[in-house]
Amino acid sequence: MATDYDAPRRSEADELAEDSLEELKARRNENQSGVVDVDEDATAENFELPGADLSGLSGEDLTVKVVPKQADEFTCSVCFLVHHRSRLAEEHDGQMICRDCA
Repeated sequence: MATDYDAPRRSEADELAEDSLEELKARRNENQSGVVDVDEDATAENFELPGADLSGLSGEDLTVKVVPKQADEFTCSVCFLVHHRSRLAEEHDGQMICRDCA
């Protein structure tokens, strides 16, 4: 079969632009299926974080010592974090604001 190399080339986008609305709807229905592909191997339980032992099998208990707010500390009224008095930026009507929030 002879090919005319001087003729303008047609792409798939050109062919789709010429398709009728009914043909496009029919193609869409053919490509869709009601079945959802589920990869059982890709569950969150199978992901491993590098350098993290979250399994609890290490026998190591994490303990945190909670210390009450000291006399030279304040609680920021914006971020609610406890800061040292040196981090105090401003105080309005008893509301203390740290440097980060000011």
